[in-house]
Amino acid sequence: MTITTPTLTQSNPLLIGKGLPPFDQVKPEHVVPAMTQLLSELEDSLAQLEATVQPTWKGLVEPLQALEERIRWSWGIVGHLLGVKNSPELREAHEAIQPKVVEFYNRFSQSRPIYDAFKQIRDGSAWSTLEEAQQRIVESALRSAELSGVGLDGADRDRFNEIQLELANLSTQFSNHVLDATKAFSLTLTTPEEIAGLPSSLLAFAAQTAREEAPEATPESGPWRITLDFPSFGPFMQHSQRRDLREKLYRAYISRAASGEYSNQEIIERILLLRKEESKLLGYDTFAEVSLASKMAPSVAAVEDLLSELRQPSYLAAQQELEELKAFAITKGFPGSEPLMNWDTSFWSERLREEKYALNDEELRPYFPLPQVLEGLFGLVHRIFGITVTPADGQAPVWHEEVRYFQVANDQGEAIAHFYLDAYSRPAEKRGGAWMDDCLGRAKTDAQLQTPVAYLVCNQTPPVDGKPSLMTFREVETLFHEFGHGLQHMLTQVNYAGAAGINNVEWDAVELPSQFMENWCYDRATLMGMARHYETGEPLPEVLYQRLLAARTFMSGSATLRQVFFSTIDLELHHRYQPGSGETIRDVRDRVAQTNSVLKPLPEDASLCSFGHIFAGGYAAGYYSYKWAEVLSADAFAAFEEVGLEQEEAIVNTGRRFRDTVLALGGSKHPMEVFKAFRDREPSTEALLRHSGLVAA
Repeated sequence: MTITTPTLTQSNPLLIGKGLPPFDQVKPEHVVPAMTQLLSELEDSLAQLEATVQPTWKGLVEPLQALEERIRWSWGIVGHLLGVKNSPELREAHEAIQPKVVEFYNRFSQSRPIYDAFKQIRDGSAWSTLEEAQQRIVESALRSAELSGVGLDGADRDRFNEIQLELANLSTQFSNHVLDATKAFSLTLTTPEEIAGLPSSLLAFAAQTAREEAPEATPESGPWRITLDFPSFGPFMQHSQRRDLREKLYRAYISRAASGEYSNQEIIERILLLRKEESKLLGYDTFAEVSLASKMAPSVAAVEDLLSELRQPSYLAAQQELEELKAFAITKGFPGSEPLMNWDTSFWSERLREEKYALNDEELRPYFPLPQVLEGLFGLVHRIFGITVTPADGQAPVWHEEVRYFQVANDQGEAIAHFYLDAYSRPAEKRGGAWMDDCLGRAKTDAQLQTPVAYLVCNQTPPVDGKPSLMTFREVETLFHEFGHGLQHMLTQVNYAGAAGINNVEWDAVELPSQFMENWCYDRATLMGMARHYETGEPLPEVLYQRLLAARTFMSGSATLRQVFFSTIDLELHHRYQPGSGETIRDVRDRVAQTNSVLKPLPEDASLCSFGHIFAGGYAAGYYSYKWAEVLSADAFAAFEEVGLEQEEAIVNTGRRFRDTVLALGGSKHPMEVFKAFRDREPSTEALLRHSGLVAA
């Protein structure tokens, strides 16, 4: 079969269909005509493939992959820009064409001739001659088709497709509402009393933000604009001495997208109702069962067992932490007759951390300018994985002038991958959070090898007033985390696109490399190698390193319990909650909070309305994946601890083994087999509980 070559590429860059995206040429007005033409061509190609399909790897999987790559390339660019360069024009174009895209994906995934051909491959005599990666791709395609409704007919299929289209639209609306609601609120401060306690870095950032409307704003005299974007919100909640302003900001944060024109309340109810209906059509009782059908965890019960194993020690620890925090606050003048409220915990936690460990985020910032952190990160991966990262700015079009481009080379000096880095917060056009995404994946054809290209996106504090981006330690950890995802995408050795990098990796195992990389932020050689004062060049003082190490498990019971809380809410909403039964999603949240939170949510807390992971991302009935994978990642890092973090030869050997298993094998094997290939045994929760300070080291 031949895939139709796109036409009109000169006038429409979204139809090029291969290579690096031409971000310098793509405009919102290209989206609808490009996707309209492309979908028409792909419909013809799919019909041709269905009519001539051969149940062999070359007769089915390769042409299907070529077809999938065409739409993934073009539509992927649109989706990426929606996240990093959002605009009313792009939204309008996306919303106009998305129904047609969803319709095509439904047609594609529900193709009976394609599904039957995959079954013939699996059941045929040539099955045993396929590599394990190829077998996994075939099995995954069959499962994906079944979960996409390939077995449905008539009215059931029509209804399933209607649900898919509506869910896609609701997901986009949800995300846009959160972005708009975050952007709509700000707090402008004008007096010295209102900025009491705020660090100089936040004042500089807040003044820079205020200059959009007040060009005269300075860090010294204001005005200062505080927003709900996390680089602004987080430090304010930690440092503001004005309890009334902390309360005001906190209440605004937890009520984002909960009312008015940006309300997600009805959207959430509708999403849950549709997911339940979809599950029934597919023959499952709940959406959680649908979600787990393609994950590493074998059942909802297995997930609940893990959460239970983490809940007990973390709940007890979180109770003690809250009591200690209240007692400490009282010694500093907090009225003992008043309860510690949700807008108090960040502030008093930071004060307690400062006193207990003589450590605060602002003291550390000058030692973590982004260029040095990158230098340290690249030095680490060179040391343990044998790869070399070098700047390649100017070799690829970018969507914003601050975006960087890098090359990754192997130990022979050959370029094996590239990545974009979009590091800074831009709340007007860029959604919050941090993520890695696939720009180009590794794929080998008879003609050539396509090497991987990744998008790495963060939302850290941007450069302010001529200073480089000075990172909080949490921002450093986030960068290492996303780079871990990037490494699995870029260092894959699988030549079949369907199982290369993160493709075909079960969702609850995909956080293993990212969370693994966070551990290196506490490694002496890594940290001390990159932490130098941006003005003096002085290394991080030993005393600060020791305090950072000691503070690693500070409030870790609360942090672990918070993740267990979110994971449990997610499972409850997708497994036990019955829309229309009289119990509301807020009732579910309050019920879960009874045993999963020591500081209960406010009655008016509507933070589910901004819980994009499960309502606009890929974590529906899968938020537990962070903890599931953290068990794997902590145990993987323990392999390095066991050989001795200062034993260079042993570390290098262990690093190469991690590279050649976890990072190289991608989705070509089941994650348990990949883990055992690295660790020679199944994973244990012991390392995670130890790293979290919840059991004795």
